[in-house]
Amino acid sequence: MANLKGGTRPPWVGLGAAVWLQIGSGNGFNFPLYSHSLKSVLGFSQHQLTMLGVANDIGENVGLLPGYFCNKFPPWAVLLIGALACFSGYGVLYLAVSRTVESVPYWLLWLALCIATNSSAWLSTAILVTNMRNFPLSRGTVAGILKGYAGLSAAVFTEIYSVLLRHSSSKLLAFLSIGIPLLCITLMYFVRACTPASGEDASEHGHFLFIQAASIVLGLYLLTTTILDVVLSLTPPISFSFIVIMILLLMAPLAIPVKMTLFRSKTNKSETSNQSATSSGCSINENVDEKTEPLLTRISSATHVASFCESDGPSEIDLLLAEGEGAVKKKRRPKRGEDFKFFEALVKADFWLLFLVYFVGVGTGVTVLNNLAEIGIAQGVHDTTILLSLFSFGNFAGRLGGGVVSEHFVRSKTMPRTVWMTWTQVAMIAIYLLFASAFDGTLFVATALLGICYGVQLSIMVPTVSELFGLKHFGIFYNFMSLGNPIGAFLLSGLLAGYVYDNEAAKQHGLSLQGLVLLNSSGSCLGPNCFRLTFLVLAGVCGFGVILSIILTIRIKPVYQMLYSGGSFRLPNSSSH
Repeated sequence: MANLKGGTRPPWVGLGAAVWLQIGSGNGFNFPLYSHSLKSVLGFSQHQLTMLGVANDIGENVGLLPGYFCNKFPPWAVLLIGALACFSGYGVLYLAVSRTVESVPYWLLWLALCIATNSSAWLSTAILVTNMRNFPLSRGTVAGILKGYAGLSAAVFTEIYSVLLRHSSSKLLAFLSIGIPLLCITLMYFVRACTPASGEDASEHGHFLFIQAASIVLGLYLLTTTILDVVLSLTPPISFSFIVIMILLLMAPLAIPVKMTLFRSKTNKSETSNQSATSSGCSINENVDEKTEPLLTRISSATHVASFCESDGPSEIDLLLAEGEGAVKKKRRPKRGEDFKFFEALVKADFWLLFLVYFVGVGTGVTVLNNLAEIGIAQGVHDTTILLSLFSFGNFAGRLGGGVVSEHFVRSKTMPRTVWMTWTQVAMIAIYLLFASAFDGTLFVATALLGICYGVQLSIMVPTVSELFGLKHFGIFYNFMSLGNPIGAFLLSGLLAGYVYDNEAAKQHGLSLQGLVLLNSSGSCLGPNCFRLTFLVLAGVCGFGVILSIILTIRIKPVYQMLYSGGSFRLPNSSSH
C-alpha cells in the first residue's frame, strides 16, 4: 500500500479517534463505581473484594500479548480483540450483579473481571504504539495527551453513571459490555500506521496545544458538573445537556483534520502536487530503516563527537561498503537510545530500575484507588463519586502535565524525565501520611493530589522506555512495565490493605478474623484505623522508590544529553543485530 506523506490529515484523524478509544480503554477505573454492589449483592468480604480489585488490575495491565500482536497485525485487529474481551468479561459480571444468573462462582467472576479489563491493554497498546510511531518526534507530548484522556475516562464514566444510568451498577456493567465494543468497531478503521513527518512542523506544535487546551476544558467541565450533580437537584433536561456538551468537547481533536481540509497551507499544497495520485493512504507495514534517515535532525559537529554513536574507527560509508562486499559482518549489542529486542533489554540494569520505580509509583497509587470507596466510607464520606472524580481529574492533570513539563525540560535542559518521577514520589510520601492522619477535610485534598502524582508516573514511563530502548518493540516494553500495576495491587492492596481492613472490622464487630466471611456489607469498618497502617507502609515504600529513582536518573542522564543535545529529539543510528 502506498505511503502517506508526513504531515497530512490521516495521522490527526487517527489521533482524534484515539481520544475516544482511550476513554474506552479506561474502563478499569470504574471498579469503585460497582465494587459496592459486588460486596452487597454477592456478599463478599473486603478481602474477597480487594482480590477482585487485583483481578481488575491484572487484566488492565498484563499486555505482553497485545504488545507482540502490535508488531504482527494491523491496529484494527488488536482493537477488535479488545472489543471481544470487553463484551464477554463485562457481560458475565452483568449477569451476576443483575441476578440474571444466580450463584456465579467466585473464581468465574475473578476470571471474567480479568478478561473484561484486559480489553484496556489491547485498546491502549494499539492506540499508543500506533500514534507514537506516527509522531516519533513528539512522543512525550503524544503520550501525555493520550494518557491524559485515559485519566479522564473515570470522570466520563462517572458522568454517564450518575446522569444516564442513575447510579445503577448493573446498568453500568451492561453499558460497558455493549457500548465500548460498539465504539471500537466504529472507530478502529481510523487508527492506522502512517509515515511520520520528515521534520518538525511549526503547525504541529499549535495542533498539540489545541488538543491539550481542549482536554483541560473537558477535565474542568467534568469535575464541575459531577460536583453540581451531587450538590444540587438538577432536572433531567439539564443533566442530559451536560452529556451532550461532554460529547462535543470529546470531539474537539477532530477539528484539526477538518481545519487542515478546509484551510490547506501552501506547504501542504506544494507537497500534494508533487505526490502521485496513489499516495493518499497510510502504510500499514512500516519500513523502519527507510524512515530513520529523514528523521535525523541537524546538530552541531561537537554533538556528533560527544554522541554515543560516534567512534574513532572507519566511517559509516566505508563500513557499509565493506558489509556489502562481505568483508565485514557488523553485529553488536544496541546502546541505550537504540532499538532493543526484548531479551536484550532484560539484562540492562536501567530496565529493571525503571520497572521498580514505576512499580512503586503506580502500585501504591492503585492500592488507594481500588479501596477508594471503603476509604471514603471509613472516614464518613458515603457518596464516593466526588472522590473518584477528584482522583480522575488529578490523574488527568498529572498525565497531561507530566508529558508537557517533561517534554519542555528534556528539550531545553536535557533533563531526564525520571526527575519528575522522583519529585512526585517524594510528594506521595507526604500524601500517604496525610491520609493516615485522617484530619477533617483532608480526604478530598489528599485524593486529588494523589491522582496528580499517580498520573505523572505513567506519562513519564511511556516516553522514557521508548527513548531508552527504542520504538521497534515498544509495545512489549510498555506492557511489561505495566505489570508493576497488578503486582503492586496484589502485594499492597490484596494482601496488605485487605488484611488490615478486615482485621480492624473484626475487632469492631467482636469477631475473629476467620469470622469475616460471615460479614455482609453492613459489617464495614469505620474510622481512621481501617487503613492507617496501610498508608504508613505505602509511605515507606515510596521512600524506597525515591532512592531508586535518583539512581536511575543519574545513570541515564548521558543518554538524554545525546538524544536532545540539539534542542530536539535526534534518532540514533540503529544497530544491526
